[in-house]
Amino acid sequence: MASGKPKKKNPRLASGRKRVRQDVKINAANTSLRSKYRTAVKNVEKAVLAGDKTKAAELFAKMQAVVDTVADKGIFHKNKAARDKSRLATKVKALALAA
Repeated sequence: MASGKPKKKNPRLASGRKRVRQDVKINAANTSLRSKYRTAVKNVEKAVLAGDKTKAAELFAKMQAVVDTVADKGIFHKNKAARDKSRLATKVKALALAA
């Protein structure tokens, strides 16, 4: 028994073959941006847990740019991006007020 996925057929039409080539490139770009988004969010969360307010604020500013870019490209929904920014902003503010 081979793997569970059925073997994909190659498209016959030239337009279909081109579409497959484009999909590979687009998928790679989207995967990279998705990873960048998640890494940026994790970095802010780590800084907040460590209690480093200056680093958290700096990383939060960078994270906002990444989140907005990814949301504009449609990789994540705009509401998800807004929700993540809001939750992290609250954590960073709480960290600043606690000090």
